[in-house]
Order: sequence, then C-alpha cells, then structure tokens
Amino acid sequence: MSDAFTTRVQHVPTGSRERVVDLTRDCEAFLGEVAAGRDGLLNLFVPHATAGIAIIETGAGSDDDLLAALHTLLPADDRWQHRHGSPGHGRDHVLPAIVPPHATLPVLGGRLELGTWQSVCLVDTNRDNTERKVRMTFLAGGQS
Repeated sequence: MSDAFTTRVQHVPTGSRERVVDLTRDCEAFLGEVAAGRDGLLNLFVPHATAGIAIIETGAGSDDDLLAALHTLLPADDRWQHRHGSPGHGRDHVLPAIVPPHATLPVLGGRLELGTWQSVCLVDTNRDNTERKVRMTFLAGGQS
C-alpha cells in the first residue's frame, strides 16, 4: 500500500447507552503515526446502519444537547416501521440521515485543521450494540 493512502479500523466501546464519543485524540494519534507532517485529508467512516460522525463541541454540554435534540427529532417510541431490537430501535436506523456515517477533514502539516471548540465524535444511539468500528483513512496530498 502506498504511504499516500493509509487506513486503519479503530474499535470503539460504546456500552449499552446512547453516547457521543470524542474521537479527536484517536484521530490525532493516527495522524501522528501516518501523516509525517504532510497535508491531506482524513476520512472517517462508520460501517454501521445506526451510528454517525459529528463535528461538535464536547465537554460543555453540547454532546448531551445533541442527544436531547435527537430524542426530540427521533423519539424512541413505537412509531417506527423498523421494529426489531430495543423499543424505538427504528429511530436508530434513521439517525445516519441526520448524523452522517462519514466525515472528511483537512490535515495541514500532519495535524487536524479543526476550529478551537470542534471535536470529532462518534454518535451512537443504538443501545443494542456495545462496540463500534470507525475506519480512519489518511490520503496525503500530491506533491507540488
């Protein structure tokens, strides 16, 4: 595999409750190993039908606010056609239409180019799955 394209799967324990998991340090560690000070793009992809990737502030309540907003938009009740799993699980299958299962972020000088309060987060409302996979892929920019 070319060093211009490097990919790895990160296993993320999410437990049996709804979670917003900050992946920023994991992304930075991955880039520290593979980017070698180069510019490029970091792509994250969650290969699950019931989880997504969000770029939000964490630690000041925004992660809990996001879960509360998702409860308002996607109540865990019996309105959903998709009915297997925990009660209201059908909403988990609608989540990726609102919180997409992917994000592509700029990397400059081997570092994520995030705003001051931005974090890269896994959003998982599915209480039935206790572990998620996140594929991190670094694509180095071409030489000029």
